[in-house]
Parts: sequence; C-alpha cells; structure tokens
Amino acid sequence: MKAIVCDAWGPPGMLKLLELPDLVPGPGQVVIDVHAAGVNFPDVLIVQGKYQFKPELPFVPGSEVAGVIRAVAADVNTFRTGDRVIAFVPTGGFGQQLLATAQSLIPMPPDMDFDTAAAITLTYGTSYHAIVDRAKLEAGENMLILGAAGGVGLAAIEIGKALGARIIACASTDEKLAACRQHGADVLINYNKEDLRAAIKAATDGKGPDVIYDPVGGDYTEAAFRSIAWGGRHLVVGFANGAIPQLPLNLALLKGASLVGVFWGAFTKRDPQGNMANMRQLLRWLQEGKIRPHISKRYRLDEAAQALNDMAARKVTGKIVVLPQ
Repeated sequence: MKAIVCDAWGPPGMLKLLELPDLVPGPGQVVIDVHAAGVNFPDVLIVQGKYQFKPELPFVPGSEVAGVIRAVAADVNTFRTGDRVIAFVPTGGFGQQLLATAQSLIPMPPDMDFDTAAAITLTYGTSYHAIVDRAKLEAGENMLILGAAGGVGLAAIEIGKALGARIIACASTDEKLAACRQHGADVLINYNKEDLRAAIKAATDGKGPDVIYDPVGGDYTEAAFRSIAWGGRHLVVGFANGAIPQLPLNLALLKGASLVGVFWGAFTKRDPQGNMANMRQLLRWLQEGKIRPHISKRYRLDEAAQALNDMAARKVTGKIVVLPQ
C-alpha cells in the first residue's frame, strides 16, 4: 500500500510518499481501505511536533477517515468485511489502508458518500462538544464565531442554527463570509475591514454575544472577549492564528464571564459513550439536512503535503479531503 510518512519533525514538504507492507489486523482491530481522509489544522501541527499529541517517528499522519473494511480480527464480531465505516484515530489516515480498533468505528449511513463521512468527525464533533456540552447554548442566544469560514467554524454555524441561536460570523474576506451566509449565518463581520468591537456592539444592540466560539486566538480573542455579554461563555477551541492570547483576567470578573476550554480529542477518550451519542445526533441532523459539510477541495494522496500547506496558510474554506485510492 502507499502512504504519506512523517519520519522527521518539520514542515509538510518533508513528508514522503512511500510503499509500505499491507496491514494485518491484531486482536480487536480491523483494516480499512481508505476512500477519503479529512485534513485538519492539528495535522499541520502534529507533523511539526507542535501539537499536544506527539506520536513516535515514523508515522502516517491523518486522523479521520471513511472507507470499507477489508479485514477483521478473529475476535471482532461487531463489523464484517465490506462494511462502510467512519474512523477517528490518532494517526494513519493518509494512506491507502488504515489499522483501527473496532471500538473506534462508526457505521456509515447507507446514503452517505465517503467525502462527507470523512469530513464530519473532528470538525462537527469538536463544535458539537463545544457548543452543546461546554457552552450549553440556548435558543435565542447570540453566538459569535471567529474564523467562521473554517471547518470547525462552518460546523459551529450549522450547529448553532440547529439549536435556534442567532449567529454572528467573523472572517477575513468577503468570499469566506459568503460561505458563512450560505450555511446560515445571520450577521457577517469582515474583521479585516471593520473594527471588531464596534461591529459586535452594533450586531448585538450593545449587549454582546452570549457565546464566543474561538478557534483563532491572537489579537481577535481579546477584542471579542471585551465585548462579551454579562454571564457569557468564551470557548477556547484553538489557535489557528498561531499566537496564544494573554487575556487580562479582570475582564472575566467584570463581565461575570467564563473562559471555557474545549479539547475534543481528550473528551473522546474520557467519555467515549458521550462522544458516540453526540455523533449519532450529528448523523441524524445530517440526514435531516440541518448540517451539510462544505468540502471545498479534494487532493490526491501525493498532494497531501500541499493540502497541509493550504491549511497552514488559511486558504481553506470549510473542509478539504485527501483521496488515497
């Protein structure tokens, strides 16, 4: 099989496309023929050794896949060869085959395509956990989303709308904001053209957002948090900007506001049953048309490094996927 291999920490250009032996399942495992693999910002950090999770070298990057089971271990009776499945794994996604535990698999709905299936676990799982479990967003509340045109951002828009909230989407270009509008955003803010605090004040009649969904960090975090409503919840999702903000904590005191950490990867390990319940709800919403992953580009396996570079350069709207077959 062919796979993308990281054998030294560094930029995506250092990744290698290699021919590797076919995989064999061990106890409790299955081997999947990967038809699509989602690309996410953590993948950019992992190959550079800059993420919270640091696998041993060498490894195959990529954490979310959709495909068809080609082999199962003798002790696995929950899945069979030929089953179409979704898997979220620590590594291994950017290859033609993937080794995964049977417990990590989600059956694909019959009418779902592989690209969509590979685009729903991390972004929608993260956003659902953030908005529902951590922020407890309620119908009628205002939710401000920074970096709203990215994968987790568009997912957050759709989840917020499904819960009955009013969505204020912030992005860096009018083209990205157009995608936010298509996915349900009520108010659009271009923070390269507008003063963010003034725009938030106008969008909320001076009250401020009840929930801030922040996967960006950098200078936008403090500007948004200074605008938060009394009792608001600021979701710390990530730092796509590259800079971890240093917030004056007196702001939380003055607004009676909460800074709420969101680490979906740890949540999936600490509460796998809760995560599976969340994924079942997301799949129901998908079938009902309440959510629809936006896949802006597809890459061949030998273009995986370019996919990661595009993600790092923030050129991506919604999701991108690698197609190994």
